[in-house]
Amino acid sequence: MHFAFKTLSATLIALAMSASHAQVRTERNIGLELASQIAAAGVAACAEKGYAVAVTVVDRAGTVKAVQRADAAGPHTLGSSQQKAYTSASAKASTLMMMENAQKNAGAANLVYLPGFLLLGGGLPIKAGNDVIGGIGIGGAPGGHLDDQCAQAALEKVKEQLK
Repeated sequence: MHFAFKTLSATLIALAMSASHAQVRTERNIGLELASQIAAAGVAACAEKGYAVAVTVVDRAGTVKAVQRADAAGPHTLGSSQQKAYTSASAKASTLMMMENAQKNAGAANLVYLPGFLLLGGGLPIKAGNDVIGGIGIGGAPGGHLDDQCAQAALEKVKEQLK
């Protein structure tokens, strides 16, 4: 009986230790240098098409890491780019796709009422492999689908760093 008690105690201690270790997580996140490169690439991609935009890059938690605003971009572009970046990072989805889904699905239409969410094209999650490490949001092109194209171009420019 004494042996069984010791075995049971050792098992419980091992389970408790493994449970406490299970609470420590390792997560991938975007760094400042890469976030700055993506923001610059987004501004440049839109500038090539004649669009003055703002680009915000957020980390996996939706916190701003980098912002760039073209000289001629309107002041409203900052807020829209940040909300698109936050939306795409937190939902782990394209804001253009989410907008289209909300237009077709009455249940998804309520997403527009979430604080900080902006369902307009121009926000994309930033992935390293299968992990979402942040989000990019672009605002200021004459249409969300064009902001989306610039965001895609920016991520394409740094794709080798996102493996």
